[in-house]
Amino acid sequence: MTPQQILIVEDDPNTAEMLMAYFSSQDYLVTAVDMGQKALDFVQDTVPDLVVLDIRLPDIDGYQVCRQLRSQRRTSQVPIIFLTERRERIDRLVGLELGAVDYVTKPFDIQELRLRVRNILRRVSMDQVSHPVTGLPFSALVDEKLGELLKEKRWTVLAVGLDGLAEFGEAYGFVARDDVVRAVALMIQRVAEEVSGKRPFVGHLDDSSFFLTLAPKSASGVQKQLGSRLDEAMAFFYPRADLDANQDRDGHELPQLTIRMGTIAGDADSYAKVAELKAAIQESLAPS
Repeated sequence: MTPQQILIVEDDPNTAEMLMAYFSSQDYLVTAVDMGQKALDFVQDTVPDLVVLDIRLPDIDGYQVCRQLRSQRRTSQVPIIFLTERRERIDRLVGLELGAVDYVTKPFDIQELRLRVRNILRRVSMDQVSHPVTGLPFSALVDEKLGELLKEKRWTVLAVGLDGLAEFGEAYGFVARDDVVRAVALMIQRVAEEVSGKRPFVGHLDDSSFFLTLAPKSASGVQKQLGSRLDEAMAFFYPRADLDANQDRDGHELPQLTIRMGTIAGDADSYAKVAELKAAIQESLAPS
């Protein structure tokens, strides 16, 4: 099971180090940054399961960080705990009004904070069934579907991977990157339905890879048509001037968005566990 990720935004090095060491010992994946802008840069590539956010930061305050996280679709639902020395009622109300799920004042009891973090992340695990960018099934809902698939007599899974997404995001920003992910998700749904005549289950394996379940007889046609349509679509994600010059606006080599696809077929006896099936789907996307 992938450990849940906590982002700590705290400029006091002693507090940050203590929180990192403590929550890492609790089997969480922990990242700490000391400025608000660093936190915003971090979430462009990785969406944490929880943010522990100090209000008083050297560059932009925690309130502004919270506003920006809430304004972006991919981070709008990430739970935030404000960690601060401010004790005034108005400060607490401002934090809660911005959408923070909790407000902890310094000095704090680390055991109490641990329980607050644990309870919030348990709720997140129960609620996380759709991807924050595309709205497609994700996490627990994907596992549930694959569990059902293991019991079917015959089935086919088509996997679609999007390469170069991180580099594209670095060049054009996370908003443009998320637009690519949404567009690819929509094309997968539309093409699969057009070719197969049915609406297939389409879900996320991770932020840049998808899978869809198909009847064996339609898998080949969907793969061929989808591969063609996606390859044609890649050029439309770039500004025309950059595409013509084959370099981005800063003069760097144009980041290449490419598609990988793979299929696996099986029956009720092919895999015993969902984890084995997910690993096989991912492996189908590995370069040959």
